[in-house]
Amino acid sequence: MATYSNTSYAYKNVPTTGSAVITTIASGTVAVSSLILSNTSASPITVSAYITRSSVNYYLVYQATVPVGGSLEVIQGNRVVLITGDSLYVLASAATSCDCWISALTAV
Repeated sequence: MATYSNTSYAYKNVPTTGSAVITTIASGTVAVSSLILSNTSASPITVSAYITRSSVNYYLVYQATVPVGGSLEVIQGNRVVLITGDSLYVLASAATSCDCWISALTAV
């Protein structure tokens, strides 16, 4: 049976093009338990998050509005499991307007 370890991933100034927050998983799994996107700008923004599996994008959230000073918890109360070959991407409508924080369990 796999043993899991708590880990976190942070991404400052999410870009306007999809940027991998969790890059391609070489082996095992990553169970994402929380994905938070925070607006750090002086204007409302839109954010998207998706998983790429076998060259296909599966959106967790698509162009959701985050108000000034607000945040969006995309994953809460459940887990999204990434498997070998998966990557998790985030993007924002304005450059340097969003920070991302992920809490996860990784198989060790």
